[in-house]
Amino acid sequence: MPVVLDPDAAAVYKAFQEAGRPAYETLTAAEARAYYLQGRVATNPEPPELARVAPLSIPAPHGSIPARIYVPKQPRLKDGLAPALVFFHGGGWVIGDLDSHDVVCRQLADAGALIVIAVDYRLAPEHKFPAATDDAIAATKWVAAHARGLGIDAARLSIGGDSAGGNLTAVTALAARDGDGPKLAGQVLIYPAVDFAMTHDSHSEPETSVLLTHSVIRWFRDHYLNGTADIHDWRASPARVENLAGLPPAYVLTAGADPLRDEGDEYAARLKQAGVNVTYKHFPGQFHGFLTMGKLLREANVAVSEIGAWLKALG
Repeated sequence: MPVVLDPDAAAVYKAFQEAGRPAYETLTAAEARAYYLQGRVATNPEPPELARVAPLSIPAPHGSIPARIYVPKQPRLKDGLAPALVFFHGGGWVIGDLDSHDVVCRQLADAGALIVIAVDYRLAPEHKFPAATDDAIAATKWVAAHARGLGIDAARLSIGGDSAGGNLTAVTALAARDGDGPKLAGQVLIYPAVDFAMTHDSHSEPETSVLLTHSVIRWFRDHYLNGTADIHDWRASPARVENLAGLPPAYVLTAGADPLRDEGDEYAARLKQAGVNVTYKHFPGQFHGFLTMGKLLREANVAVSEIGAWLKALG
């Protein structure tokens, strides 16, 4: 599929190339995390002002999961309780944290007039699959169980995330449907990774290897998975689940210059075929990861606004 970057996306891509930043696959995980966070600081827009932002600690079998709660100035209250979005950051299960996605969580809280709880799940290679998945499911269950104390309406609890976070969202939604979690109001899948087989056409097209390159995806995969057998585990590749019926309404976003484009598109189509209410939005001229770059990319802010509007429409 021919890909033509939007002018602002092309300018950002050129700036990244000219900056001479090392490829993630040439770095240690710790070095890659530092570079990723530095890049987010340079591209994040000014965050909206919120009523409250505070740390949380979510109990888990291994100890605790750090988290952060974002409360907007005017949440949509019913009987004093607000809807909420549990958010899982992207970064290939290797990089990213609460700070890398702080601004986008603030934006989503403001745009959706809801509480956002960001989850700092364990990262690979220190914690291999399924550690991140276990944390995502555990955090969602904990938020639901403690919803009232957090000011959250458990009946209006959604989950979402970008890239690897989109993967964790899809897996958590499936687990919840099958009894390992609460009933969810919605799921937001932002250029999600849903199939580690990586056989879709967009995984081999030169035009999609922009900021998320084909080689760095393999680097992420090798850090996260224990071996090739994990590729077939639905908790790593939720697209391997045959029956997608009964899942909560989904907002699925894909980008044109993205190796994950086709698997996201296919997953959205399969959800719709299974009777799930799906809102699908494709940004043909953007690259993977654009959502957090609202300082430089107008469509990043458009996407955040549309996701916020969709979350509001859930109730």
